[in-house]
Amino acid sequence: MLKASESYVRKLIEEGMRVDNRKFDEFRPIKIEKGVIKTAEGSARVLIGNTHVLVGVKMSVGEPFSDTPNEGVLIVNVELVPVASPTFEPGPPNEDAIEIARVIDRGIRESKCIDLESLCIQEGKEVWLINVDIHVLDHDGNLIDAGALGSIAALLNTKIPKYENGRVVFGEFERELPVRDIPIAITTAKISNKLLIDPNLEEENALDARITLTTNEKDEFCAAQKGGEGYFTTEEIEKAVDLSILKGKEIRELLKG
Repeated sequence: MLKASESYVRKLIEEGMRVDNRKFDEFRPIKIEKGVIKTAEGSARVLIGNTHVLVGVKMSVGEPFSDTPNEGVLIVNVELVPVASPTFEPGPPNEDAIEIARVIDRGIRESKCIDLESLCIQEGKEVWLINVDIHVLDHDGNLIDAGALGSIAALLNTKIPKYENGRVVFGEFERELPVRDIPIAITTAKISNKLLIDPNLEEENALDARITLTTNEKDEFCAAQKGGEGYFTTEEIEKAVDLSILKGKEIRELLKG
């Protein structure tokens, strides 16, 4: 399929249209499947339009961070495999993968989504480690929102294995992961002084700037990340805030359903 050029995308946006005929405040179709990896303690598959991510959660036991000796550890990794996009290359995580992982990690961590203190086994010595691995299977834009949604969907069906006599008994579970909030990340793109949510890949290639805002169930902001070389005015930030709260509520209900 031929891709629209950057100039064509910008011209459409200036005329109040998008390449896929969506409204500026409209997401592409969202599909969420939970529990898709039987060998993981939690998992989910998320599609936002043609953007496709698979998330697996593995639980293990290890040492806590020195500054939080009584809390479990959250680790988020993103893998951008070459089969998902011709722009992805094999090898260690690049800057894009690291940024996506950090934004998603921050949204989960700062929302206090997981009761990390309840994951302490022996203070200062042993705690549960939560490894969230995000695999991008098809890249058509907005990987942050897709990865964040897939991560929380996977965490919501994660179970903690039994731990006895110093070893993890995989396949046998003690309890569900203590998830007490549902943070939702919403990315707003700015193109030709217009704001739109859920940019697809063609729109990402044409954007001036983007901002990702993560809200919790109380509509409080717990994370923000700005990208791109352009800027947002105060008025545009306020509009992005309103969009993040509104769309966050809609997607949260979809996730609960």
